[in-house]
Amino acid sequence: MGRRDRWSRISLGRDMAILALALAACGKSHGSDSRTRESAKRGKQQIIAYGCGSCHVIPGIRQANGLAGPPLNHFARRAYIAGEVPNSPDLLIQWIAVPQSIEPGTAMPNLGVSYGKARDIAAYLYTLK
Repeated sequence: MGRRDRWSRISLGRDMAILALALAACGKSHGSDSRTRESAKRGKQQIIAYGCGSCHVIPGIRQANGLAGPPLNHFARRAYIAGEVPNSPDLLIQWIAVPQSIEPGTAMPNLGVSYGKARDIAAYLYTLK
């Protein structure tokens, strides 16, 4: 089984989480809109605190003009994370928290980002349409 096939098996619970985040990203109205906005706001601060802009160009982040990693503009529209796994909230959170678990040997460093902070960073990245 290929790497993409292995990661494409997402449980019903994950599907529901993806749907909720997708609806929030599309501006649809539902109960978690304010939580999603707050999470994205915290994520922007975490991106600054962890220095993500030293490697990536990140829209909305002043001085995020690094060239070591790919630019993250239009991140919400991307099909894959790191060209390896489907772009889903759970996999993005895992990528941010422990990138080596998705792509061993990747240049993306493990910065010690907790899963909670990675969730907030992911919420911000999904605002980048």
